[in-house]
Amino acid sequence: MNTVLVTGGTGKLGRAVVERLADGEREIRVLSRAPGTRRVVGDLRTGAGLADAVEGVEVIVHCATTYGRDDVVAARWLVEAISRTGGAPHLVNISIVGVDRIPLPYYRAKLAAEQVISGSGVPWTNLRATQFHDLLATIFDVQRWLPVTFAPDKFRFQPVDIGTVADHLAELAIHPPAGRAPDLGGPRIHSLRELAGIHRSVVHRRRPILSPRLPGKIARGYAQGWNLVPDNPRGTVTFERFLRERVSR
Repeated sequence: MNTVLVTGGTGKLGRAVVERLADGEREIRVLSRAPGTRRVVGDLRTGAGLADAVEGVEVIVHCATTYGRDDVVAARWLVEAISRTGGAPHLVNISIVGVDRIPLPYYRAKLAAEQVISGSGVPWTNLRATQFHDLLATIFDVQRWLPVTFAPDKFRFQPVDIGTVADHLAELAIHPPAGRAPDLGGPRIHSLRELAGIHRSVVHRRRPILSPRLPGKIARGYAQGWNLVPDNPRGTVTFERFLRERVSR
C-alpha cells in the first residue's frame, strides 16, 4: 500500500484531495500542527516533526499555504526534511496561473516556492490553477457593507471549482512526476464586472457596480489575461452554479 502525505489537508483544497485519495488502496497522512484522525504532527513554519512525517512516504501533495513569504520557508523545510530521510517521494505542488508574470507579493512567494521544489532534486510535479470560486465570492462578500461594489475595469478571471482542482491533483499524485503540468483553468472566462453582476443577482443585492481603471503592472497583468488558461478549461461548475449551491445550503 502506498503512503501519501497531504500538507494543508485540513483546508478546503487539502480535504478534497484527501477524500479523493482515501479509496482504501493507500495510506493517507495529513500533516497538521495538532494530532487527530489520519494526522501526523509537523510544523512547516519551523520544520519541527517534518522528518518523521515524511518518513516512508511515496507521494506528498503540498496544499499548505500561508498567503505570504512563509510559503517559501515551508517549501524549504519540506524538501530539507525529505533530504534528511534519504527518500525520494513524488512531490506534487499546487500553485497559481500567472505567478511568473503578475508581480503580486503573494505570487512572487508562490513562484519562489516553486523554484525551491524544482531545484531540490526531489521528483516533482507543479500544477498552476486559476482562482477558486471561493476567492472571487469573497472579493464581493467583503464589500457587502459598501454602497457600491468595486470591480476594476478590464480585470478578467477564469474561476475554477476546488473539486475540479482536487480531482486533477489526485490524478497527478498517482502518476509519475511530470515536472510543470499544463496549467488548469475553470470552464468560463468573465470580466470581474460580469462576475460582480452574477454575484449581485444570486445574492439579491441592488447596489451599483463601479469599475475604475487601475494603473500599474498588477492591473495590467489581470487586464491582459496573464492569469487565464483559455486553452485548458476544466470542470463544469460555473461561478453562478457555485454561488447558487452555496446559498441553497
